[in-house]
Amino acid sequence: MFFSAVCTKAGKAIVSRQFVEMTRTRVEGLLAAFPKLMNTGKQHTFVETDSVRYVYQPLEKLYMVLITTKNSNILEDLETLRLFSRVVHPETYCRVLEEAEISEHCFDLIFAFDEIVALGYRENVNLAQIRTFTEMDSHEEKVFRAVRETQEREAKAEMRRKAKELQQARPPNLKVMFCLRYAWCS
Repeated sequence: MFFSAVCTKAGKAIVSRQFVEMTRTRVEGLLAAFPKLMNTGKQHTFVETDSVRYVYQPLEKLYMVLITTKNSNILEDLETLRLFSRVVHPETYCRVLEEAEISEHCFDLIFAFDEIVALGYRENVNLAQIRTFTEMDSHEEKVFRAVRETQEREAKAEMRRKAKELQQARPPNLKVMFCLRYAWCS
């Protein structure tokens, strides 16, 4: 499998995840060619060119598209496409299937896409496992956050202490002069 994407009907990528080394221009070119290849009257969910196969599913105003090699297993590709579509579906990560909502949750979607496909091959996972994997807590992350919060509290306390020292060290008439000049007093 080359890559997956959520794109507009015009072929503009909203979220795209490459699973093999591929240039951005190649990805954009393949997605730009996608709308031109589709026949709206047909009920097929795939289109083939000389080099790739587009496996797609309409999502209201958008498309979920997988681009694979022509010799990949079409049944497995369709099953993978269904799982990708369920990840994008409003019950999962996005509330509505609109461009702005997809863009807002792009990192969540990319992390979920990474759980479905690794190194170009589909993983044997279901939607519940994907949610569990993407929502897992990391002990190291919790420790890092606790240390950072402690450092921030200590820095604020140190700032208050320094401000108090500076205020006490300032001559009293300077404070009055400052207050009169700027019409501000504490």
